[in-house]
Formats: sequence, structure tokens, C-alpha cells
Amino acid sequence: MMEQVQLLYGVLRHFGAAAGERKPALVICPGGGYEFCSIREGAPVARAFARDGIESFVLEYDCMDAPLGTRPVRTLAAAVAWVRQNAARFGVDANRIAVGGFSAGGHLAGTLAAVWNKPDWFAPGTDLEQHRPYAAALWYPVVSAGAYAHRGSFVQLAGEDEHRQQAFSLETLVDANTPPVFLWHTLTDATVPVENTLLLEAALRKAGVPHEVHLFPRGVHGLALADFETYDPAGGRRPDRHVARWQALCAEWLKEI
Repeated sequence: MMEQVQLLYGVLRHFGAAAGERKPALVICPGGGYEFCSIREGAPVARAFARDGIESFVLEYDCMDAPLGTRPVRTLAAAVAWVRQNAARFGVDANRIAVGGFSAGGHLAGTLAAVWNKPDWFAPGTDLEQHRPYAAALWYPVVSAGAYAHRGSFVQLAGEDEHRQQAFSLETLVDANTPPVFLWHTLTDATVPVENTLLLEAALRKAGVPHEVHLFPRGVHGLALADFETYDPAGGRRPDRHVARWQALCAEWLKEI
């Protein structure tokens, strides 16, 4: 049965339950350019990870009243903290709560992974350890506010001033405190160029952060699971058995790190 929790600036929905105790958990952030939360990148993905033994939650974060600033990352932090505080109830290992996301949702998950321990990003008095993720899984993520930016995402976060947008550029935020990261992208993504993932990979390598990267030769942006449940023929998003393997690879990675 699906359960939902109302957060200050979003809704957290639980799609379980994966059987077992002391399971890893995953809080999923759908994409949508920080303008909406994609349905295709929410519930179907959570159900897939739950089938693989990972307790799964979908965060529908508020995208209204831009510029959003730090509101999305504070909302995700609150969601992770809520899962941690309720870990025993869901059979979750409180030390193994990961964040994941697609496109702009990948940027959001990556932001929390990069700044979880930086108090300036959160409300005064926030217990930073409560929202610390043990891993981040970023799927065709928005990363850079530079030359390869998905500009609309950064406008939503910081307004039209590109100097202000740079504060949200992930490749400049990661450091040695960033948890392990899983990445995948397609080389032919014309909406969020693969250079976003490549820039982040280089930054992770420089910071000494463990990570795994999968680059697929073709596929448009927004493939989600790349299966028949999430296909979108109008957008050219057709099932692709090869690309669809990303989900099993990611689930395996989350359980083994």
C-alpha cells in the first residue's frame, strides 16, 4: 500500500515494501527541469527498486514560485531525515539511505550529496547527520551551470543571473565528503548533454570519491526505465533493452557499496 507524508515543500510517497530487515533505502527525485515532477520517473522506478530489495520513496518537491534557491535541497534533506527517523518501521538500515534522481532530480540528489555537511545550505540548528545520504545515484543528471547547462533548470533555481547560477554547479560543489556516486547517461542526449556527467565524473575522481559510470551509445533524454512501462513514443522515448539494464546495475551497486 502506498503511503504519503506531507513535508513543508513537498510530498514523500512510499512504494514498498521490499521484504527483509536492515535494507538499503532510496529516495527518488523525478526530473522536470525544476518546473514539475515527471510521473514516468517516479512510481514505476520506485517499484522496480523495491522489487530488487531496496525500500523506495518518491519525493514530489514543490517547483512553484521560482527562483527556488535552496528550497528543493532542504526538502530532500527533510525527506531523508524522515526516512532515517522511521527506519525501524520500514526495516531500513538507517546508515544506508541513498538519494537518486533523473535530470533536474539528479541535480537535486547530487546537491544534497555534495552539501549535506555545509550548514549555510540549511536552516539554522539543522542536525546535518540526519540527512546525510550514504550514496547518490544520478541518472542523466543536470550538473553544470557552465557551457553545457540545461539553462532552464538553473533559471528556476537562481533566476536569470548566470553568476548566481554558478553557486548550484555540481562539479564545483563535490569534495572528499561526498558519498559514493552512480552515474549513467546516453551519448546522444540533446537536452542535457553527456558532458554534464563527464564533468562530474572528473570532479569526483579529483576529490577521490568512489563512483561508477555507465555511458550508453544512444538514446534521447528522459528514458526513465527505458522499458514498456515508461516509454513515451511521442517524445521518442522507446524501450531499449540495453539501456534498461541501468536499473539492475544501480540496484546491485546500491546493495554492494
